[in-house]
Amino acid sequence: MKLIKLDAIDSTNDFLKGISSLPETVTFTVVTAEMQTKGKGQMGQKWESEPGRNLIMSVLLKDVFNDINELFHLNIVFSLAVIDALKSYRVPELSIKWPNDIMSYNKKIGGILIENSIKSDGSIESIIGLGLNVNQTSFIDLPKATSLSLVCEVEFDRELLLQLIVDTFKQKIVYWKENEIQFWKEYTNLLFKKGNPMPFADENGSHFMGIIQGVSDIGKLQVLLEDDSVAEFDIKEIQMLY
Repeated sequence: MKLIKLDAIDSTNDFLKGISSLPETVTFTVVTAEMQTKGKGQMGQKWESEPGRNLIMSVLLKDVFNDINELFHLNIVFSLAVIDALKSYRVPELSIKWPNDIMSYNKKIGGILIENSIKSDGSIESIIGLGLNVNQTSFIDLPKATSLSLVCEVEFDRELLLQLIVDTFKQKIVYWKENEIQFWKEYTNLLFKKGNPMPFADENGSHFMGIIQGVSDIGKLQVLLEDDSVAEFDIKEIQMLY
């Protein structure tokens, strides 16, 4: 693992994008920062983090998934890597809130943002960003956020945690092809609120009830509706209300 440590940066994803074309920037180059001034979440949301307390990182992948229809596989592999790493620390009640929020009980402890770009030669470059609440203990105006320290009541070594997540991710990438069905099953079983009747809002703000069934091959959420049909939704088309 090639590791680049920064004190402060606007966004580790953007920084890694800027250096990804350099010959020395290879697959599994990792960038971390103590503070991020313009951290990004899904759909342009801002990611807030207390300086020096959490794990802010981005990982570069080149030519690993080369089929545009298989890019959601990367979400599965990395989400499972984070979950497996946290399980080794006995973090309780872990789940994945579709598409890639990491939860403990009913609160968010981390978020993943994957940005893919197709190069002129057809190859695909992916940058995987992770913001993980580690030792932060105060979340003002964020009632649905928590941290590893709060749920486990201990301080964590962020460097050891980083190394474990990256090592686990590498292993899962290597074994993806032969374990694809098993990984899909694990991801589906870890879906937050799967199988429970839940209220949702669509993109027009209309509310409806549904039951999460799983995720499609291209990453759409599959929801059983009250008329017994199963609808598929993209990230911009649905919001879980909980």
